[in-house]
Amino acid sequence: MSWLMLTIAGLLEVVWAFAMKESQGFTRVIPSAITIVGMIASFALLSLSMKHLPLGTAYTVWTGIGAIGAFLVGILFLGDAASPPRILAALLITSGLVLMKLSSGG
Repeated sequence: MSWLMLTIAGLLEVVWAFAMKESQGFTRVIPSAITIVGMIASFALLSLSMKHLPLGTAYTVWTGIGAIGAFLVGILFLGDAASPPRILAALLITSGLVLMKLSSGG
């Protein structure tokens, strides 16, 4: 259950990051509200997952899901560059997340 909560927390990090971009500096109400609610929910689930997962594992996976998710959202929806070095960096982050999960048990 901790891994599921952590995964959802990471996905919510992607949601609030995208909403923050769309809020245009917190000048748009709906995206600003989504950002705040998403942040609170993401932090709450991260906190709950840390009851049973090591700090380093939980935080690394949470930020990694957020980083890779934001990277993909940027490419797919915002026109960010998908250059080979950026894709390689994303693959390295993803391989690090997989290794972190495999080395943590559970």
